[in-house]
Amino acid sequence: MEAKKAAAELALERSVQDGMIVGLGTGSTAYWAIQKLGELVRQGLRIQTVATSVASEELARSLGIPQLATADITEIDVTIDGADEVDPQWNLIKGGGGALLREKIVACASRKLVIVVDEGKLVQQLGAFPLPVEIVKFGWELTLRKLRAMGCEPALRLAADGQPVVTDNGNYLLDCRFGAIAQPAELQAALQGTPGVVESGLFIGLAREVIVGYNGGKAVSLVRS
Repeated sequence: MEAKKAAAELALERSVQDGMIVGLGTGSTAYWAIQKLGELVRQGLRIQTVATSVASEELARSLGIPQLATADITEIDVTIDGADEVDPQWNLIKGGGGALLREKIVACASRKLVIVVDEGKLVQQLGAFPLPVEIVKFGWELTLRKLRAMGCEPALRLAADGQPVVTDNGNYLLDCRFGAIAQPAELQAALQGTPGVVESGLFIGLAREVIVGYNGGKAVSLVRS
């Protein structure tokens, strides 16, 4: 918690200014960024925000953070979000929180995507964390078989009650174990070409800054390898 909080707060300090439109990420690290934004808004910071999930939207509303509909914007100044894995080229796996489609839409509409993580999320190669893939409900079993044929072991994500997790967009999620992902861009292209796949949690070439939090409350901005 301490490391995530430090990373989130440094990201806000470095990247958020008065008058900006800010994208709000989803997940345990983004939670701390939203909490700190609420504090800054109460102190007089003037921003507007776009949330990447219903959970982040509700949290922001509870803290009095102004929000915009996507129909009311053309560009987002900066988005602050977390990741499940970050490699030395700043390729990412995201989607552990189930918001990968909205996160990617917001990231691609942003002038700058800042990723905040704790040190445990840094990897030399993506793939230890199962890759989330959002798929449509219709024919999901067929889509699962297609992905299995691509060399992974996909599993339908289930809720605590044993029922399939349904995303904010009304879709299912597959968690796909590909093992080490040597060519993430090529894998992303293959997934995008698979009928039934809505989006994957591979974020290639989108991050502009990565801030890492460490135990003890220290956070640093990385330089891309």
